[in-house]
Amino acid sequence: MNDAFSRCHPAVNFFFFAGSIGCAMFLTHPVFLGISLLAGAIYHGYLRKKGASKGGILWLFPTALLVALINPLFSHQGATILTYFKNGNPLTLESIVYGGIMGTLFASVILWFGCYNAVMTSDKFLALFGRVIPKLSLVLSMALRFVPKFRAQLNRITEGQRCIGRDQKSGNLLQRAKNGLHILSILITWALESGIETADSMRSRGYGLKGRSSFQLYRLDTRDRVLLGIMGGLAAVAAAGFFLGAGKVRYYPSFVVKDVGAFGIVTIFAYAAFLLVPLGLDLWEDLQWRRIQSKI
Repeated sequence: MNDAFSRCHPAVNFFFFAGSIGCAMFLTHPVFLGISLLAGAIYHGYLRKKGASKGGILWLFPTALLVALINPLFSHQGATILTYFKNGNPLTLESIVYGGIMGTLFASVILWFGCYNAVMTSDKFLALFGRVIPKLSLVLSMALRFVPKFRAQLNRITEGQRCIGRDQKSGNLLQRAKNGLHILSILITWALESGIETADSMRSRGYGLKGRSSFQLYRLDTRDRVLLGIMGGLAAVAAAGFFLGAGKVRYYPSFVVKDVGAFGIVTIFAYAAFLLVPLGLDLWEDLQWRRIQSKI
């Protein structure tokens, strides 16, 4: 993998994504959400450029827009009434704004989870939590890698069935439905067998037994300690700002954003710097590599 941040210690990766995903899920301030969305989109695009992430995000923004449009249809709270629907329910400015915030939050969280899946692989998760919570870490690791593995196996099964004319696009409507159910049956059978084989394999290797040793591929070096120190300092400043109300906002019954002030500006810069640490490390390594190449 060509991404510099992906080659860091799993503790560094997990600490960053715990902070970025956690803040993206619970911060509803427009400024902080915008920073999270922008930083997540930039880093996700960089990972795709480096080949670390394969998933596209073009579907994400229409979905986020749909989430934003749904809220005013079902939520009629708010003091600023813009108009009325035919059924008499009001359309309020606050419901529109809150719907936009929820759509932005949805897009931001999905982007950061996409970056997490590209960087925090299952072997990193097991290396980090295998000794502390062996059974739970194994289950979570299997769950996180299940979706891409499930999708890849579905493509293999579909290609195989297409070669013999039994895919979901062959025949009439009834035959297509039967073929689709047959592919689904094969896929579920494979998933169950794969889970049983994995469990038997880990049990035969003594996974989770007391005193069992494990191979560690990762080592916490000086660069990892420096990154942890930088991210820890930035996270502490941002957390202090959040605790003092820098991210406080109210949407109902009226939309009110608290004046951030000087310390709020510091919090914004600390939060943005925290989210840009992986990209900064990657760009710094790219710059160093280009300098080395220019001297050859």
